[in-house]
Amino acid sequence: MKQFIFLDLDDTIFDFHLAERIALERTLREMGANPTDEMMRRYSAINRTCWEALERGEMTRAEVLVHRYELLFREYGLSCDANATQAKYENYLSIGHHFIDGAERLLDGLRARGYRLFLASNGTAKVQHGRIASSGIAPYFERMFISQEVGYDKPSPMFFERAFAEIADFDRAEALIVGDSLTSDIQGGINAGIETVWFNPKGLPTKNDITPDHIITHLAELIPLIERL
Repeated sequence: MKQFIFLDLDDTIFDFHLAERIALERTLREMGANPTDEMMRRYSAINRTCWEALERGEMTRAEVLVHRYELLFREYGLSCDANATQAKYENYLSIGHHFIDGAERLLDGLRARGYRLFLASNGTAKVQHGRIASSGIAPYFERMFISQEVGYDKPSPMFFERAFAEIADFDRAEALIVGDSLTSDIQGGINAGIETVWFNPKGLPTKNDITPDHIITHLAELIPLIERL
């Protein structure tokens, strides 16, 4: 039986891509850039590459947050200040929230069934706390573990070990993690020795030999799955 449920936040509970686009377009315009669809796609690719480097321990969080803009501006021949861009973007991203379809019903259902819920996010603390506050989801979680505050990023085993140490009566065999990222959430769960559920609404293939224990394509599938375990 599972009772300790770790939930990723971005693109699992919140629609990060929508929030990101709104914040990024506004930021780039204010910095004097023209955020075309092509530029937005290039930013997404560059950003993903930088975060994957962080997950492998090749970059720090501070480097990721600024370097992604340095790379983007260099590619487009722009002289925008990357540090100022990051500050503006972070402020806009921390305002408001957009739920993934079914997320609110999922949280209500998990709480009603008595599961112990924990947030496990690689997001920046200021941004995540702002969005959590605006959404009102904090009361659903017994604890919220945000990597910038924990001191380690998923998929590092130390992120999870520090979290586990702060949970009363924790039992690894009764825990699972749910998230959209194979390299962060699923690999993190594997590294930590807990069961994994990949939220994969687009039906993407697995990669890099990372094999989740379970796959769901809609959040409505999660509670029936947990009840079968």
